[in-house]
Amino acid sequence: MRVIPDENKPSVAIEIPLEKPLPDYDLEELEKPTPRDIDAILVAQGFRDLVDDARGILTELIAASPVKRDDGEDILELHMDPPPHPLEITQLTGAICPDDDETYRPGLWIVLLDPAAPQKSALPATTLQRISAIAAGLVKRLQLA
Repeated sequence: MRVIPDENKPSVAIEIPLEKPLPDYDLEELEKPTPRDIDAILVAQGFRDLVDDARGILTELIAASPVKRDDGEDILELHMDPPPHPLEITQLTGAICPDDDETYRPGLWIVLLDPAAPQKSALPATTLQRISAIAAGLVKRLQLA
């Protein structure tokens, strides 16, 4: 998973390559030799179902406030009140992710925006930490790793 903050914008991109087969989504063979071979996976019904599930889980995680556990690890706790700076999902699509050994994998491409942040500045470190916790929670809930 990569979290890629935008420079001079209050947004961040998240790239999550699918590392293991997801039989519940009929996504079995994930490594392909060319990007064109990934296109067929990205339009499959199983992948569209994965994107729909990811959107629902991501919406839920964004509504949660980060909380520190006793061991210092960040967790997310759901509150009915919105967080002080709600994030917006501006993009959630499929991605073609290059692998280290010249193969390609399907993945998720997510762009989050903090609409309350100044428009011509990068996100603060605390917001980036929150976004990283949200992305890790998404990976865990979808069992992508």
